[in-house]
Amino acid sequence: MALVKSEHRYARIASSKVNRLLPIIRGREVGDSLDLLRVLPNRAARMVEAVVKTAAANAAEAGVRNVERLKIVEAVANGGPMFKRIRPRARGMAYMERHRTSHIRIGIEAPEL
Repeated sequence: MALVKSEHRYARIASSKVNRLLPIIRGREVGDSLDLLRVLPNRAARMVEAVVKTAAANAAEAGVRNVERLKIVEAVANGGPMFKRIRPRARGMAYMERHRTSHIRIGIEAPEL
């Protein structure tokens, strides 16, 4: 079995927010996971949905038929680099603001090409 991957790097969302919904789609078929992601209201679902669609398109481009029936075997969101900003606070202090990013990776198991 070959693994067809797709990745969204430097997504402007914290990886902890994305990791909440990845166990929902891990181990499911592509068509079922896209249906589930479409009805979820959070912003992370839109990003993961786009990555799943891209991975399915990569599998179709590689010559796999019936892409909707393939299983998602890898769904990972790792932390990316942070944008660090200084926010002024009371009495001359400064607080560090960390705008987190993530790398979202989806892998679909395809039959040998």
